[in-house]
Amino acid sequence: MQTTPKDILSIDLETYSDVSLKDCGVYKYVESPNFAILLCSFSYNGGPVETYELACGDELPQSFIDALTDSNIIKEAHNAQFERVCLTKYLYGNYENFLDPAQWFCTMAHASILGLPSSLEKVGSALGLTEDKKKLSTGKALIRYFSVPSKTQGRIRNMPYHDMARWDLYCEYNAQDVVTEMEIEKKLSQYPVPEIEKKVYALDQRINDRGAMLDMELVEDIIEYNNGYQAELMERAKEITGLDNPNSNNQLLRWLKEQEDGVTSVNKEAVTDLIGRTANTDVREMLKLRQEMTKTSLKKYDTMERAACSDDRIRGVLMYYGANRTGRWAGRLVQVQNLPRNNIEELDEVRDLVKAKDFETLDMLYDNVPDILSQLIRTAFIAPKGKTFVVCDYSAIEARVIAWLADETWRQEVFATTGKIYEASASQMFHVPIEQVTKGSDLRKKGKVAELALGYQGGLGALKKMGGEKMGLSDEEMQDIIKKWRKASPHITALWQEVENCAKKAIRTHRTQKLKKHDVSFIYENKILFIQLPNGRRLAYQGATVEGEGRYSKIKYMGMHQERKIWCELDTYGGKLVENIVQAIARDCLARAMLALENVHFKIVFHIHDEVIVEVDKEGAESTYKLIKEIMCIPISWAPGLILNAEGFVSDYYMKD
Repeated sequence: MQTTPKDILSIDLETYSDVSLKDCGVYKYVESPNFAILLCSFSYNGGPVETYELACGDELPQSFIDALTDSNIIKEAHNAQFERVCLTKYLYGNYENFLDPAQWFCTMAHASILGLPSSLEKVGSALGLTEDKKKLSTGKALIRYFSVPSKTQGRIRNMPYHDMARWDLYCEYNAQDVVTEMEIEKKLSQYPVPEIEKKVYALDQRINDRGAMLDMELVEDIIEYNNGYQAELMERAKEITGLDNPNSNNQLLRWLKEQEDGVTSVNKEAVTDLIGRTANTDVREMLKLRQEMTKTSLKKYDTMERAACSDDRIRGVLMYYGANRTGRWAGRLVQVQNLPRNNIEELDEVRDLVKAKDFETLDMLYDNVPDILSQLIRTAFIAPKGKTFVVCDYSAIEARVIAWLADETWRQEVFATTGKIYEASASQMFHVPIEQVTKGSDLRKKGKVAELALGYQGGLGALKKMGGEKMGLSDEEMQDIIKKWRKASPHITALWQEVENCAKKAIRTHRTQKLKKHDVSFIYENKILFIQLPNGRRLAYQGATVEGEGRYSKIKYMGMHQERKIWCELDTYGGKLVENIVQAIARDCLARAMLALENVHFKIVFHIHDEVIVEVDKEGAESTYKLIKEIMCIPISWAPGLILNAEGFVSDYYMKD
């Protein structure tokens, strides 16, 4: 049955708030009593752009306001979360109701799905928009002038009447953003967003709208302690160095050069190296102070305090399609995808001591109190009164997916029985009975480091990075582990080559290629290499080419450099593509599970790679956990034979079990 195309309302807003959008996120930004929409430009079905100057007394037309809740009209914006949350505040004045994200379409999400940059300016450049369709470059200065508190003495903020010429430019800039986003969507629309991904996006937005509650008493007590601790460190650093600001890289570097020969840097690695070789006790102490002063883990508490809304919930900590090679989520604000692990067992007792502000006892019990406090970061996420958390995650999801994808039979048998992949891997590699690979043994450690490092064509560097060197293994021993692991997993090593060959052949011949064993296709269209996953979702590699001939040929494509954050040419290879495919399938397993949980009205508050945190009624929580686990392990129609297992626990606060 063919669906009728819906009307589209393309929107862009310019706003003001005294809260920092970058530091606090859109929900806290909008919650400020000083938040205001300054400008609203929109176009209906690609028609002329209308601009309303709310800061000059304009009122939005009733037809626009009605459209915001009309399910027959798709509201479209670039980074639609911003416009949707701002208009939620405009319409409802609170967070008890949110505009329905299922009625919104995000051109930023669409760009990310197609392997393009996320910012409006960068995606416009990557698509080669003509000048009249591009985002105007004047925006940053105008935003600084009208949309943030004023730096002019005696003036809280700049109003339109303070500079009407600039204001007219701001109106033009706002209207042009609508033109640009419509032009971008016109170019992207030949590759529509799959219906399932529209559902995943809407679910993501509901999870972000819901947010997670924070234990603000714990957060504030730790911030108070850390401020005092940092002041003590600074005082001692000044005593040792005589510097005004020992935190200044330039000042500290100058002082170190006076004390030691050959010092050229104060970065993390240089500081660690100098601590190990200096004979100067003042230098060693100062550098250890430096390490403590530059630790960032406790700064997450500052972010929590800044970003928490008035109901003590932090919202917007997840970014849909944050990793555009795989579609996995990225963290925002407190970076929930990268929280310190908790290794101490006495979490309840330590939390109670912090809330009693009994840091003296903590100091007596533990050598490094700041390290203990960083282990409490997860526990700052709490369930409200009468509720508790079910934390449930997929066990070894990437290892299970790659075993299924490569059809590595012995691995599939492990996951169908014991699930002890580290032990089984060591048993296969070293030809010993699995019973001899005991917990804590060298064999198990070797099996574990090999599993973590080698599944995606990793070599010596990957093994070192995953801890091979720290285990005391020599280069020769590590090379032997690599050889034995690959010999024990021939189907995985063959998969690397098959994937690379399929990708190269698709690019060179412009003909679709398929993996022999599973429904993964390689499609080349309009200079884009698409890898179609078993559920129909596609990974996109823009501007894909093959450079060179034979075994030394390389796959090149255009993408965002993960560290440098620039749009540039990148290269890839079989193992890396396998990693992308495996992580993408694992992501789709989690997305499917989250949709199923939400469909039966479970309230997910956030999730981390392969783990969901669900807020449930305290009464009957154990049976609820069993149901959640069952839902997560339901066989997947598009991945027949994939063996899933999930494990979890019930807790009043978040932690790593």
